[in-house]
Amino acid sequence: MSTIHGTIKVVIADDHEIFRDGMRIMLQKQQDIQLVGEAGDGRELIDQVKKLQPDIVISDVKMPRMDGAAATRHLVEHYPHIGIIALTMFDEEDLIIDMLEAGAKGYLLKNADKNEIVDAIKSVYDQQPYYCRHTSHKLAEMVARSKFNPHRQQVKPEFNDRELEIIRHICDGLTSKQIGERIFLSVRTVEGLRMKILEKMEVKNTAGIIIYAIKNNLYTPERI
Repeated sequence: MSTIHGTIKVVIADDHEIFRDGMRIMLQKQQDIQLVGEAGDGRELIDQVKKLQPDIVISDVKMPRMDGAAATRHLVEHYPHIGIIALTMFDEEDLIIDMLEAGAKGYLLKNADKNEIVDAIKSVYDQQPYYCRHTSHKLAEMVARSKFNPHRQQVKPEFNDRELEIIRHICDGLTSKQIGERIFLSVRTVEGLRMKILEKMEVKNTAGIIIYAIKNNLYTPERI
């Protein structure tokens, strides 16, 4: 459940100044998000966090002097209240896993649009993990098998047989239309059940469903 936001203070770390410029311009247009600092490498990021005490850090996984995972480990140890979001290229799955296992709460691909970046910031600020909408099945399964485990709900939700069936079909890569055709339900009904599943799991998208399902033994991928 979303909280009411004040101004969320953000620090960005990326060694490409042009990318930081673009993020700065985009975030300046957000009323409830404030970019308070920038860093070009991991060491500079740690200095900025110490000085500025942000709520959220968005950090590239590949940086000079100190990479994103090393910086994340330091920040998690010294500033555990700060939410860290990994920033990555589409082909850096192993580095994403390193960041998540180091303590990042979510990740974004560098081609994410404005709405997704804002959604990720607010989700992690609300203590919810965020998985990029463009997560591949391969990466979702890698995250699910990693040590990363943000799903520490006090009471595990119960899923009925129909919901479990839909979860398995989603994990197999079927669309709502394909699921409806297979189990003789309208697309609207499948979408309604999908929304209920998202709420119960406390995740945002298909990647979140896949990762939650594998982590909690609701689905077993064929690949080993």
